[in-house]
Amino acid sequence: MAQIRIARRVLTECIAAMAFPILLLSILVAPVSAPVVAETDRSRARWCGVETMPLKPSDHSWAQWVVLRLRSRSMWRTDLPVFVTAVLLSALSLLVAFFGFIGAAALVFSPVFWLFGIAAQVGPFTPESVGETLLVMPAGIVLGAITTTVLTGTSFLRDFLLRAFSRSRDPDLLAKLEELRTSRASLTAAFEFERQRIERDLHDGAQQELVAVVMRLGMLEATATATAADQERIVRLARQAQAHAERALERLRDTVRDIHPRELSDLGLIAAVRELAARSPLRVELTSTGDDAQLSSPTATAVYFTVSEALTNISKHAGVGSARIDLRCATTDVHVRVHDDGVGGARIDTGSGLAGLRERMRSIGGNIEILSPPGGGTLVVASAPSQPPW
Repeated sequence: MAQIRIARRVLTECIAAMAFPILLLSILVAPVSAPVVAETDRSRARWCGVETMPLKPSDHSWAQWVVLRLRSRSMWRTDLPVFVTAVLLSALSLLVAFFGFIGAAALVFSPVFWLFGIAAQVGPFTPESVGETLLVMPAGIVLGAITTTVLTGTSFLRDFLLRAFSRSRDPDLLAKLEELRTSRASLTAAFEFERQRIERDLHDGAQQELVAVVMRLGMLEATATATAADQERIVRLARQAQAHAERALERLRDTVRDIHPRELSDLGLIAAVRELAARSPLRVELTSTGDDAQLSSPTATAVYFTVSEALTNISKHAGVGSARIDLRCATTDVHVRVHDDGVGGARIDTGSGLAGLRERMRSIGGNIEILSPPGGGTLVVASAPSQPPW
């Protein structure tokens, strides 16, 4: 494994030496070429076994990514120094590889050249006999080993400088890492909150109704075996058991619908939101435009549950009986606005339903904003691309 990595380092230095003319010309467009060269050097380091973080997203083209890097201050602190280092060390690798390997080859094959009447000169040394050509063959092997060692050391120097420049406190990268940590923590809290909600709905809803069904059936059995004359009590208990069973079934349907509504899978986002508005205890004014056929399942699901959570919050906390929904679907994205004229003051708290939905929207490249001044009502605005960036 160590030999393979050394071979990779020597190979990459030879490639860098051959690419030196291109790197030299790229100085003319250094601000544009610097991110490309720096990202290529990060790929080289990973291929040589060094852990480096690629900065170019997989869904971005090189042109898009270069434009974004040019707008970032970190390009001048990270990519440009790596670019300058790559040019200088490539020049060094070119000199070492050219004179080292060619000199080593000339010394090692000096007897062969002598047979063809060629005295292979290496520096100040020129063989004058066959014996001298044989004597310098070990020197050629040593020179090749020295050249390999120097190129390997140059590769390690590249890695050292790459890590040194990458350790500079890149505010863009640090902000993304912090956002990732926060998003992961919020998602974990939101998933735990959702599991507790489902457990609570099952325990307080369907489970209680099923317990009542079991009790009524037990009483019905006891009455039926005790006497055959009390038909009226048997009928009443049977009707009560049936009513509890129907309520349990309805609560189970509500719980399953809250996990993932069938209308969303079968009919699409607009029809599912329309059904959601019809089931809501609020008077909902729904306006929908566009076609939801282009929406991916993750996007449609995230938008649906955003609307659902917003309506739930309105019915619980806004103190009003009506709401308005504006849903716009396009081929490239989807936008939804849920508005009420209630008491306002809503916030996205950690662990709340809206916090979990915000992280869910961010995971598909979207976002949620809440405008809720005290006494001024609440406006929930969500948008997302039709297809997630991943």
